[in-house]
Amino acid sequence: MAFKDIQILRMNYLRGPNIWTYRPIIEALIDLGEMEDHPSNKIDGFNDRLNAWLPGLVEHHCGVGHRGGFLTRLVGGTWMGHIMEHVSIELQLLAGARAEFGKAREISKRGIYKVVFRTEHEELGRESFLAAREIVMAAANNKPFDINATVERLKKIADLRCLGPSTACIVDAAVERKTPFIRLTEGNLVQLGYGSKQRRIWTAETDRTSAIAESISSDKDLTKRLLTQCGIPVPEGQIVKTSDEAWEAAQDIGLPVVVKPLDGNRGWGVSLNVNTEAGVRQAWIAAEKEGSEVLIERYVRGDEHRVLVVGDRVVAATRGETAQIIGDGVSTVTQLIDLQINSDPRRGLTEDFPLYSILLHTPRGEMSLLEIQRNGLEPDSVPEAGRIVVIQRNGNLSMDVTDLVHPEVAAVATLAARVIGLDIAGIDIVTQDISRPLEETQGAIIEVNAGPGLLMHVKPAVGQPRPVGKAIVEHLFGANESGRIPVVGIVGSHQTTELAQLVAWLLHLSGRRTGLACKDGLYMDQHHLGKYDARGFEASERLLINRALDAAVFETTPALILDEGLAYDRCLIGVVTHMPETDAALIEKHDIQTQEQMRTVVRTQVDLVLPEGAAVLNADEAAVTTLAELSDGEVVYYAKAPDNATVMAHLQQGGRAVFCKEGHVILARGDQETQLFHLDLELIARLLKDGLQISTLLAAVATAWSLDIPPLLIRAGLKNFGQQNQHVAKDVARMNG
Repeated sequence: MAFKDIQILRMNYLRGPNIWTYRPIIEALIDLGEMEDHPSNKIDGFNDRLNAWLPGLVEHHCGVGHRGGFLTRLVGGTWMGHIMEHVSIELQLLAGARAEFGKAREISKRGIYKVVFRTEHEELGRESFLAAREIVMAAANNKPFDINATVERLKKIADLRCLGPSTACIVDAAVERKTPFIRLTEGNLVQLGYGSKQRRIWTAETDRTSAIAESISSDKDLTKRLLTQCGIPVPEGQIVKTSDEAWEAAQDIGLPVVVKPLDGNRGWGVSLNVNTEAGVRQAWIAAEKEGSEVLIERYVRGDEHRVLVVGDRVVAATRGETAQIIGDGVSTVTQLIDLQINSDPRRGLTEDFPLYSILLHTPRGEMSLLEIQRNGLEPDSVPEAGRIVVIQRNGNLSMDVTDLVHPEVAAVATLAARVIGLDIAGIDIVTQDISRPLEETQGAIIEVNAGPGLLMHVKPAVGQPRPVGKAIVEHLFGANESGRIPVVGIVGSHQTTELAQLVAWLLHLSGRRTGLACKDGLYMDQHHLGKYDARGFEASERLLINRALDAAVFETTPALILDEGLAYDRCLIGVVTHMPETDAALIEKHDIQTQEQMRTVVRTQVDLVLPEGAAVLNADEAAVTTLAELSDGEVVYYAKAPDNATVMAHLQQGGRAVFCKEGHVILARGDQETQLFHLDLELIARLLKDGLQISTLLAAVATAWSLDIPPLLIRAGLKNFGQQNQHVAKDVARMNG
C-alpha cells in the first residue's frame, strides 16, 4: 500500500532554554495519520532502506544507552515521529553541524506527536526536518531517494548559517566555562557574556583588537620596519610599482626572492623561492592583483611556521609542508593533483578542512598555476615518471609543533605581537628548526597577521589539537570572571509585573544600572522606552546586549516559555510567585492539560538558577514549594505567616525566609530574625492601599535579600518606590553610606 504523507502541523523554533533543554531546538507537531498503525517493524524493508541511506544511525544510542541502540528500537518497532527525530539529527551531523539532543512524545490526541531536536540554526533545523519526512515516506513507500543531494544541500545551509570553526571553538570554550553567548549577526560576530560584563569576538578578533594594529599588520612594509626597529629579525625587502622595478629589486636583494602583495592576506598572491627574471615578472603580476602595492623581499630558507600568540603567550604553533606531486609518465598535472593532493581527507573547499583543495583554474589556485609554470609545465602537461613537481609552497600549515617552539622563538613572537599592538596574532616564521633560536638558523618573521585562522590548531593533520579557544576566552575574562551580570527571572500568575518593577527599582538604588523587560514595557536604567509588552525573547535579549547595564530583570509567562524559550541561559535569581492555571490557549496550542504539565513548564525558571544564586518561592502555595528540589542554588521562601510548615522546616535547617509577624516584615535565617519594617509604615501602607498584595511585597523583599541588597536599603527603596525625587537620593546615599 502507498502511505499518505505525515502531516507537519507546526514547526516552532525555541531560541532559549525551554521545557526540553537549555539549547535552541526545533519543536514540531506532526500528525502520523494512518502511519500511527504502522511502526517500523510492520513495514517490509523499511529498516533496510533507512539504514542503507543513513548508515550513521548505528551511532545513535537512543534510550537504550549504547551504540546501535536506535537500530534496536527500529527492529523492535518504533513510531515514525521517533524515527523522524533521529533522521533529523543524523542529517544535521552529516551537514557538519551539531545536534546531539532529541525527543519524540505523543500528546493527548492519538497519532499526534511533538518531535524535538537540537539545531545550531533555525533554517538548518527546519530543512532537516522536512527532509527527514521525505526520507521516512520514501522508505515506507519503497521509493528511491537521493540522500547525497539532500546532504549537500544541507551542508550549504550549514556553511552559510552556522558559526565558522574558528569562532565555534571559542564559543565552545566559553560554554564550557559557563560563560553565555549571543550571536549578534548571521556571521561570526558573537557576544560572550551579558550587559556590562560582555566581550565581543569576530572569529579570532576581539573587542581588544586595535583597528590601528590591524591596519599596521596588513601593511607588510610598515610591519617590517616596526619589527626591525625593535630588533626582531625580518627579511629585507623593497616596495615596487612595476615588474621592471620588481626585477631590479630582486637583483639588488639577491635571488631567490619572495614576491607578495603589500597588504594581502591568507597567502594569496605570494610567490616563494622565485629565482628567474620571468618568474619575478609573473609573480609581480599575481601579487599586484591581490594588493595595492607589491613587496619584494629576501627568501628565507626553511619551513613555514604559524605561531599563535594570545595575550602575552604562545599557545599553539604549526609547521607547513610543501605540496608536491610525483609524475608517473601517464597522468597530467591536474590529474596528479587530484590523485595525490586533493584526495587527502584533510583538504576540502570549506573552512571545516585544515587544508584547502588545490583547484588551478580558480583565484585561489592561481599561485599554484604559476609554480607549475615556473617548472616549465602546464596543467595538461604529463610529468615524466619519478619527477617531483612543487605545486604549493605556502598555506599548508597542518603539523602541530607547539611543544617544539624554543623559548627564545616564543619570546620573539610575543614581542612581535606587542610591537604591532595585536592582542591575538598569527606570527608567520620561516626557520629550519623551530626548536632553536632564530639567530642560529637565520630564521625570520615574515608576517604578523590579525584575525588568524584557528582551525589548523584545532584540527592539525599531524600532532595534538590545542585548546586555542580556551586560551582566547581566558584572555578575555579573568580566572574568576564569568561575563555574567545579575539576572532575575520572574514567573507566576499574580502581580508579576509589579514585582518585576519593585525588584528593578531596588537593584537600581543599590547602584546597578538595571534593565527591565515586563508587560508594561522595556526599561533601561529606569528610562521607559515605550508602553508595550516586552516579555518576549527579542525585547528581553535587548537588555542582555546592552553594554550599559549591570543587572537585568525579566518577567515571563508559561506561554512565552513554550513559544520562544527564555532569553537568558541561566539566572542568578529565579522567582515563582504562583503556579499558573492552564487555559484554553495553552491546551489548544501546547496540550498543557494538567497542573503536573504546568509544573514542567514553570520549573524551567528554577532549573536555570545558578549554583551561586537562589530560587525565591512562595511557601504559601504547595505546588510552588515542590520546585525547591530543582534549584542548583539556595532556596529562599516567603510566606504571609511564620507558622507556615514549609518555612518552619526550612528555618530549622538553617535556611532563609521572609514572612510577616505581628505586623512586621521579618528577615529570618535559621533561628535569627531581623525586623525590616512594619506594614503600617505610612509609605508601605500606601503601596498596599494602592493594590500591592502583601505576598508581592514579601517576594520583592526576598528577591532583594537574595541579591545581597542590604536590609536598610531594601527598606528605604520600598518606602520610596516610584518617588523619583531628592528625598529618594538622600535616602539612598545614606543607606549606601
